[in-house]
Amino acid sequence: MRLFKKKAPALPPDSVLGGATAGGRAVRHRTPRRWAVAGALLGVLVALVAFAPASWLARALASATGEHLLIVDTRGSVWNGSGVLVLTGGAGSRDASALPGRLHWRMTVQGLGLQLAARQDCCINGELLLGLKPGLGRLDISVDNRADWLVRLPAGLLSGLGTPWNTLQLGGSLRMSARELRLESVQGRWRQFGELQLDLINLSSRVSTVAPLGSYRFSVTADATNPGLSTLRLSTLEGALQLSGAGVLNSGGKSRFTGEATAAPGREEALNNLLNIIGRRQGARSVLTIG
Repeated sequence: MRLFKKKAPALPPDSVLGGATAGGRAVRHRTPRRWAVAGALLGVLVALVAFAPASWLARALASATGEHLLIVDTRGSVWNGSGVLVLTGGAGSRDASALPGRLHWRMTVQGLGLQLAARQDCCINGELLLGLKPGLGRLDISVDNRADWLVRLPAGLLSGLGTPWNTLQLGGSLRMSARELRLESVQGRWRQFGELQLDLINLSSRVSTVAPLGSYRFSVTADATNPGLSTLRLSTLEGALQLSGAGVLNSGGKSRFTGEATAAPGREEALNNLLNIIGRRQGARSVLTIG
């Protein structure tokens, strides 16, 4: 009688069973690694945002103003920092004027946006508060209107902007105010709401013996009938030098402006040299055209 041994069932190869087990272990091992890498990247991103240097804000301001307004000697971060504000004639210009003292700022999260609070003892009325709402391809900037005026500067600082300001060497002061001012940028095109007003008070110039020349108002007002356009207007509040003008500013930042300067009765001879410098002479008038 022949005895037969029952064969034991064949075990699946390692590549089927053991491999699946090993593979399962590999998946379980890889998953925590992926989360660790993602966490590390998120940490780096948070650190970059939280400790972004103040120079980043300086670069953004220089780019937005065509390098006419700079922040130098920056300290701190984007969120809490300081620097020296400088007016310049733009890229490549050698003309520059620094505002006295340091500009200090603090940025906080407000709802879905940010609030930038800026102060400078020499020039800002209390705190200048700006609301910033970034979005996909857009940015909204609003100005808080709690103060009668926002900024006051010596007129002599305008010499930093180059010609013709460096020739005129103005004295007096500049006072800036706003009424329901908001700027909206969509795909790089700007639209204004409200009004920005600049008063030039008791101006004088080194090229004229008449002092003061007068006080003037320049306003930039949103055009309610043409979205994307702003109306420019220059008028004389008082003075021997009479200034007036009007123009427009489009959403791309291009402006067209035509103004004129004349002397008040009896002051023609005293102001003749200044009128020759301001613009193109047409008889008793001096005409200034931009754009």
